[in-house]
Amino acid sequence: MHYLQLLAQSFPTIADASTEIINLEAIMALPKGTEHFLADIHGESEAFRHVLKNASGNIKRKVNELFGNDIREVEKKELCTLIYYPEQKLELIKAQEKDIEDWYRITIHQLVKICRDVSSKYTRSKVRKSLPLDFAYIIEELLHESVSDNDKAAYVSVIVNTIISTGRADDFICAICNVIQRLAIDQLHILGDIYDRGPGAHIIMDTLRQYHSWDIQWGNHDILWMGASAGNNACICNVLRLCLRYANLATIEEYGINLVPLATFALEAYGNDPCEEFLPKLLQGNDMDEKTRLLTAKMHKAITVIQFKEEASIISRHPEWQMQDRILFNYIDYERGICTIEGKEYNMRSCNFPTIDPSDPCKLTTDEADLMQKLHHSFRICEKLHKHIRTLLSHGCMYSISNSNLLFHASIPLNDDGSLKVVEIYPGIKYSGKDLMHNIGMMIRAAFEEPTEEYPREYARDYFLYLWCGKNSPLFDKSKMATFERYFLNDKETFKEEKGNYFKLRDSAEICDRILDAFEVQGQNRHIINGHVPVHASKGENPIKAGGRLMVIDGGFSEAYHKETGIAGYTLVYHSRGFQLVQHEPFTSTQDAIVRETDIKSTTQIIEMSAHRMLVADTDKGNELKSQVADLKELLYAYRHGILKERRR
Repeated sequence: MHYLQLLAQSFPTIADASTEIINLEAIMALPKGTEHFLADIHGESEAFRHVLKNASGNIKRKVNELFGNDIREVEKKELCTLIYYPEQKLELIKAQEKDIEDWYRITIHQLVKICRDVSSKYTRSKVRKSLPLDFAYIIEELLHESVSDNDKAAYVSVIVNTIISTGRADDFICAICNVIQRLAIDQLHILGDIYDRGPGAHIIMDTLRQYHSWDIQWGNHDILWMGASAGNNACICNVLRLCLRYANLATIEEYGINLVPLATFALEAYGNDPCEEFLPKLLQGNDMDEKTRLLTAKMHKAITVIQFKEEASIISRHPEWQMQDRILFNYIDYERGICTIEGKEYNMRSCNFPTIDPSDPCKLTTDEADLMQKLHHSFRICEKLHKHIRTLLSHGCMYSISNSNLLFHASIPLNDDGSLKVVEIYPGIKYSGKDLMHNIGMMIRAAFEEPTEEYPREYARDYFLYLWCGKNSPLFDKSKMATFERYFLNDKETFKEEKGNYFKLRDSAEICDRILDAFEVQGQNRHIINGHVPVHASKGENPIKAGGRLMVIDGGFSEAYHKETGIAGYTLVYHSRGFQLVQHEPFTSTQDAIVRETDIKSTTQIIEMSAHRMLVADTDKGNELKSQVADLKELLYAYRHGILKERRR
């Protein structure tokens, strides 16, 4: 009764409740909206924005379906590029087109046809909300009038001609192109790792803040930046180390993090050290003079040494993590240049550590401590970084279930036999599977929100390091992170990071079903979708595993992975007819996309097609609407039997 009384405030009469039932029943009969899945973007903002604009080829598919052989391939290409980049493409077309009014007329009719098609999955109300104020009425009229109706053809023609004659054609085309982009995708899912490697993570975050509907399942690199923002010094060092390793300081500079103290310290401490192991990896288009490259290497080494000291401090505070063997500065014979790991001696590449006291190797020097205080302050006061992290918190979680799909970034910790592994996330508090992922999410939020008895803020802040490199972290799930070994040891055998059981067993349909059952994922065609580990397409690895139950869509968005994977990433599109996996080749540039009309070359693989077109009624949203309809019918019963009284407005 209490709930029905509250519901009656929104629907005070039988007529109001009946109208809403009719509306909801009608919505459930519409085709399912298109979902778009991306993973491991790693700062590649240009490629990300292009994939967002072309909806992983979904818009090109619509253009081909609508126009077929009616227009030439070159015209389809131009039309697609116009939809992706309307402002820039218009300028080029106007400079070349001889009869611009005729081009306007033809193009506007084509765009209206495309817009009508992509809007057909939505109610008029939802479409109306996506329209720009300046042209809302005009676009709505054009979308719902048929040119095949002789009485309306002249009406539509006059609207188009008037748009052109009043000099509003450019603005109208830009507006309707943006509406097409907006309606082509109903929901965007990002399966983690927006940050690191590429130069534009901040641009991606700014883009997402404006995007209509999206969610994220946090990745290990996102967690690293979240930890840095929360004030975890080891995370701060790791963030800076990765930026220096890939000579990518654009995001750091955009966030206003002052690196002058680090540069000054590095020159003083490592001025005579060639720092060969720390020379940055220069990606294509990253031109760096020799002097800057050497300075970057010194900064890289300086922050790496401090990182291992800061990690040692946190690991020492938490013996329950069982990571003491990763405090490797304690296992170096500094005179002989030897590091002992698991009882075996390994030669160091170099043993030049001017800031290390062999009697207390993990203690920060006075200068290092002063530097860390400054860097800590820079990260803690950066308003733009905190705004982006708050966005990740409000749109994100460790896992999500959407329309029978279980989404997470990396793994679910498993035992050797494939059963869910029980992991201690706080002294005395242990979870597995769904409860583990949920409570890790709560721990992460505890680092930013008011402290709780269950997860104190100080512990939650430290825990970011475990999530980054802890053996049982669902965001890492390896035997160790061999960062120290890769920098300082010669023997490549020490670089090996043994993957956890999830990665060893995920090809098994039985194991995937066990995980899906544990997360209570319903539906005949249910899947796990994740990223994290690049799929080596060049070596024949298939992103579809476990008989179609698992889809791994990290194909290497980041340029750093292109040689390794042979491609530039996978994206997944789930529309009303089924799943399509899109394999992308490297994106050249936005300029090429506009001038040469070079779309990302992609290969589409149909994963699963439905026997019937999926409707909203078949989705999670449909289940919500069915529940709302049932509640409204209860309200109608209450009105009609005098249990509640109608209230006339």
